[in-house]
Amino acid sequence: MHNTKIHIAFLAVFCILFSCSNQQGKNVNAGMQIKGSDTIVNLVQVWAEKFSQINDGKNVGVTGGGTGTGFAALLNNTCDIAMASRQVEENEINLAKKQNITYKEFIVGLDGLAVLVNKDNPINYISIDQLRDIFMAKITNWKEIGGEDRPIVLLSRESNSGTHMFFKETVIRLNDINSKDEFSPKALLMPSSQAIVDEIYQNPNAIGYAGIGFMNDQTKALSVSAQNSIEYFYPTIENVMYGRYPISRPLYLYTNGEPKGIVKDFIDYALSEEGQKVVVETAFVPIKTEG
Repeated sequence: MHNTKIHIAFLAVFCILFSCSNQQGKNVNAGMQIKGSDTIVNLVQVWAEKFSQINDGKNVGVTGGGTGTGFAALLNNTCDIAMASRQVEENEINLAKKQNITYKEFIVGLDGLAVLVNKDNPINYISIDQLRDIFMAKITNWKEIGGEDRPIVLLSRESNSGTHMFFKETVIRLNDINSKDEFSPKALLMPSSQAIVDEIYQNPNAIGYAGIGFMNDQTKALSVSAQNSIEYFYPTIENVMYGRYPISRPLYLYTNGEPKGIVKDFIDYALSEEGQKVVVETAFVPIKTEG
């Protein structure tokens, strides 16, 4: 009787291990998961669809949630690739090291952050300094910068968003690593870039920011001047590519260590000539290449 129980227990453990092994193998063979930045989720979804078509229909799941969510998923081994609209931070690197995880970074494109207002707003130009004062609530009425007598409604991404972090470092802190300046607590935190666009469309007093891929005829993008400059530049692909538009940034994919198998194949595709054409088609800016 005792031996029978041991045999049953052994068989149960064997079945569980066999099942888990098969499941892991199935996941590896079937495809992979990509999570993170909402800014590039549409771009990566197009990559995933095209990649699947040329790779025997292998499944590539793509979900947003913000750059911080992507890094956390990579850390927790719930995704194979993290999408990011900012670089991984030192505290995130240190946390990963404790779990024997090393983030490998790939720049896959460039983006400009468009400053968006309602299409009926008469303002067309804004300086970085004015933008900073608006999002720190030092300027609270549109009439203070030549607009109508209306209160300014601030829209921002949530703090786990790479877009939020980049805007804070570039606009609020003016790239000063010693600055501790923050968004005004009056800013309404929105769950996605699309939510910002939707709110601006229906709110004539609102101002927000989103990647240039979210620009459409329902809102209006402003031309922006850099600090101590009198030249204003509209957020176009060309102005981002040549560094004229002042709120621009790289876009990233991160893996745990050197990518292998299907993960490497996907990143190679994203960086290929065909993959970079998709970057342009989705209103982002391709990486400059020699030749």
